[in-house]
Amino acid sequence: MTPAELSRTVLATVRRAVEADELSLAGPVPERVVVRRPPRPGCGDYATNVALQLAPLTGVAPLTVADVISRRLAAAPGIARVDVAAPGFLNITLQGDSHGALVDLVRAQGSRYGIGEHPVALAPPPTGEPRADAYAAALRRLHAATGVEPPARRPHPVRQTRDELLRTLGADATAWALLRPPAEDAPRTDPAAHLPQREANPLFLVRYAHARSRALLRGARDLGLAPGPAAGSPEPAEAELLGLIADFPRTVEAAARHGAPDRVARLLEHTADASLRCHDACPALPKGEEKPSAVHGARLALADAAGTVLANGLTLLGISAPRHL
Repeated sequence: MTPAELSRTVLATVRRAVEADELSLAGPVPERVVVRRPPRPGCGDYATNVALQLAPLTGVAPLTVADVISRRLAAAPGIARVDVAAPGFLNITLQGDSHGALVDLVRAQGSRYGIGEHPVALAPPPTGEPRADAYAAALRRLHAATGVEPPARRPHPVRQTRDELLRTLGADATAWALLRPPAEDAPRTDPAAHLPQREANPLFLVRYAHARSRALLRGARDLGLAPGPAAGSPEPAEAELLGLIADFPRTVEAAARHGAPDRVARLLEHTADASLRCHDACPALPKGEEKPSAVHGARLALADAAGTVLANGLTLLGISAPRHL
C-alpha cells in the first residue's frame, strides 16, 4: 500500500464515519488527507494528523475523533493495527503482505512507477539562463508525470553559461547542481562538489546505489537466484527502505504541486542511503557456503524495486542512471 493509497483509505474511512453519524462535521469532509512516515521508530509505518484536522469541525477533542476513526480504519484491508497517540495522531501499521505487494507493484510498473504519461503544452523557448531553463525542463517532466501543473518558479540564477557548466561538470552533474538546491538557494557549481567518485558526493551516492542494485541482479543470475516474494516481516533496515519506496509517488506529486524538483532529489538521497544500509544489514546474495533461500529472493526483489525508484527519480531530473559505474 502506497502513501497515496493509504491516504485514500483514511479519507474513505472518515467519510463512512460521517455517513454513519459517528462524526458530525460543521463543514465538508476534506478533499485530501496527509499521511507521512513517523518521526521515530516504533510508531507504526505511517502517521496522520487527520483527527487534529477534523476536531475543530466536530466540536469534540482530537483524541475522541481519533478513537472513532481508528476503530473503523483498523478493519480496512491491508491495515494490521492503528494506535492513537496524543494529542490525536493515528499511527498506522500495515499488514506484512502489504510490503510484498508494494515491491510487486514497483517491479511490475518498472519505469512507470510514480511516473505517468500526461499531455503537456509545448515547451517555452529557452531563456538562456541555465538554471531557469533546467527548472522549466524539470517542471515539464513533473507535469507529464503527475498531470499536476507546477506553479511558475523564479530560481536563483547562476553566473556561468550552459556551455561553461557542461564543460566543467558534464550534463548529469549540471542538472543535479541546478536542481538539487531549493529554487531560492544559490546552487554550488564547483566541480569538487559534484564530480568526485565517493559516497560523500550525493549525486555519486544515488547513481552508485542504483548501479549496485543492478549488479546484485547480475550476480544473482550467475548463482541461479531470482527475485521472489516477500518472506516474513521486514527487518528494520528493509522497512525503512520500503517506506521510502512507497513515498516516491507522493513525493513526485508534491514536487509538481510546489514546483520543487529538489524534493525528488532529496528523496533519492535518502533512498540511496537506505538501500546501501539495507544491503549491509540484509545481504541479498548468499555469503561463503550459505545456500540461496527464499529470504535472498525477497531481498533481491526489494533491491530491484529500490533501483527502479532511483532510476525513475533520476529520469525526472534529466539525469542518466547507468547500470555500471
